[in-house]
Amino acid sequence: MDIPFSHWMYRTFSVPRLQAYARATQSDVARAERLYWWNVEVYGAFYGPLHCLELALRNSLHDVLRTSYGRADWWTSAPLQAEGLRRVEETRRKRERRGRRPALPDDIVSDLSFGFWTSLVSNSPSSQYDRLLWVPHLHAAFPHYRGRRRDLHHHLEAMRLLRNRISHHEPIHHRDLAADHRRIYQLVGFIDPTAAEKARAMDRVPEVLLRREATCDGMQPPRF
Repeated sequence: MDIPFSHWMYRTFSVPRLQAYARATQSDVARAERLYWWNVEVYGAFYGPLHCLELALRNSLHDVLRTSYGRADWWTSAPLQAEGLRRVEETRRKRERRGRRPALPDDIVSDLSFGFWTSLVSNSPSSQYDRLLWVPHLHAAFPHYRGRRRDLHHHLEAMRLLRNRISHHEPIHHRDLAADHRRIYQLVGFIDPTAAEKARAMDRVPEVLLRREATCDGMQPPRF
């Protein structure tokens, strides 16, 4: 059954999107609206930590591969799968259409997706990246990690999916966000513990998580 949200919210955000929040609050309209806005607030709080993770991952992998292959456009020599090469070529073409000039290696690196970088540590047997990339090169991108590559890839992929949910404005309020938050800093710490420490000091995710009940109960106004 449709729940009567504020008309302006229906017009702006669509009925199906809002009904998901109604179901999460057992059709308590006021609480569902506040949960919607808290979900937007926690999106924003996670932006900074995920920013740090994605850039730390990208730059660490790129630096190792650039050094290993002796060139900034290392993908021309590295044993990438066909899908990886397709992503690089697609990224190059998009950049050149926008910039109307040949894409430099740094342009391509900055435009490659989180998914591309995560795929380089994939545990898929068909990729052979363990033997061709991880063992000879990419383990060095995570100098403070001593676990299995399979576990590392699993955690990176989970954070990629979280990032995508946020980017597509999907609900994340049902997740164990405190665990997601810890995982982000564990991953950054595997690359650079100092970066993890400094970023955490600026982080407001814990504050926003603590605000959830007060916001949804109407004791504090939603904000983002």
